[in-house]
Amino acid sequence: MKQYYTQNTHFFGNTSPEALLRDYGSPLYVYNEAILRQRCRQMRDLVGYKPFWADYSCKANTNLSLLRIVHEEGLHADAMSPGEIYTLLAAGFAPEEILYVCNNVSAEEMAFAVERGVLVSVDSLAQLELYGAHFPGSSVAVRLNPGVGVGHHDKVITAGKLTKFGINEEYIPQIKETAAHHNLRIVGLNQHLGSLFMEETLFMRGVDAMLALCLQFPNLDFVDLGGGFGIPYKKQDGQAPLDLAPIYDKLTAVMERFAQDYGKRITFRIEPGRFLVAECGVLLGRVHSIKENAGITFVGTDIGFNVLQRPIMYDSHHDIEVYHQDHLVTGGPAKVVTVVGNICESGDKLAHDRELPPICQGDILGVMDAGAYGYSMASNYNHRLRPAEVLIDLEGHPRLIRRRDTLEDLLRGFTER
Repeated sequence: MKQYYTQNTHFFGNTSPEALLRDYGSPLYVYNEAILRQRCRQMRDLVGYKPFWADYSCKANTNLSLLRIVHEEGLHADAMSPGEIYTLLAAGFAPEEILYVCNNVSAEEMAFAVERGVLVSVDSLAQLELYGAHFPGSSVAVRLNPGVGVGHHDKVITAGKLTKFGINEEYIPQIKETAAHHNLRIVGLNQHLGSLFMEETLFMRGVDAMLALCLQFPNLDFVDLGGGFGIPYKKQDGQAPLDLAPIYDKLTAVMERFAQDYGKRITFRIEPGRFLVAECGVLLGRVHSIKENAGITFVGTDIGFNVLQRPIMYDSHHDIEVYHQDHLVTGGPAKVVTVVGNICESGDKLAHDRELPPICQGDILGVMDAGAYGYSMASNYNHRLRPAEVLIDLEGHPRLIRRRDTLEDLLRGFTER
């Protein structure tokens, strides 16, 4: 039997998809505050070891209102750009609650962080040398590559043999030499294996590999074990969520043992992104056409890949719900269809050969688990307007947290000849 996420979670609170699109336009990102807070607490309480921080990897979703909720729940954050640092500070994060995990950046970008009191983590010898030349005598963190990678797609595996990220074990002597030359204090080490693991085996293998490397660095303040915690994108077919219980037991034991071996209780950190925000977001859009071509039924919507890039970029699966005249469609003769958007590209497909309930022109489709890497990767390609974002608060009421683009926004930034 199919499982319907918004029905099981009372996702839309006191409103409905039809009312939301009527009030805020289509397409529309909708977030559920209760689900977001629950996921934050799961990560905040992931282990029994103290001190422990969960740093939200905000590239997954940088909406200011969501960032404020994450901060209220006691999480810290990591940033990948000056823009993310700027937004995190605006959301109320203190500089010491932010780690700038940069990749191939200029000295000017590093200075943006340093001048604001944000610690920088570099991920190559060249970047460490650049940092040391401009900020001698300061503290820095270093991203290592422990040699273990995980991920649901080649494009999201961020450790192992074929990644651009981190410094390999054989270069640890050069790390120390460069740090000594510039009188840098290496206060932290971090890693990130990749994205969307659904069982802990490879993650724990990466943790073990990382901690073995950490023993070569005295006087660390923290070790960041990365993120990648997955969510079940195929809930309708009964896919189970990531089981955090064995991670709690194994990770707590490993951290306690490392503290004994290292001689002090350093801070351990993780950096979840998708896990916090994916399931709190649903993308709504309208069906505007249905047609048959060469035996294929195309369901045409206003959800182009400018609004949600994950399917075209990663061949990603998102469960889809159908709403007809304000009611979730759970019955009727299912049909295999291909759901497409309104972008002038043949690859603009949300779902290929997907079995869905009966769909009529004018119906609403809900794309599940769209809170991570949805709006944050959206664009104005084809000069389409980016959608609004709405939050369903703890009382079940909708609140606009980012307005829809206007046509005037498309001309911002242009200069006269």
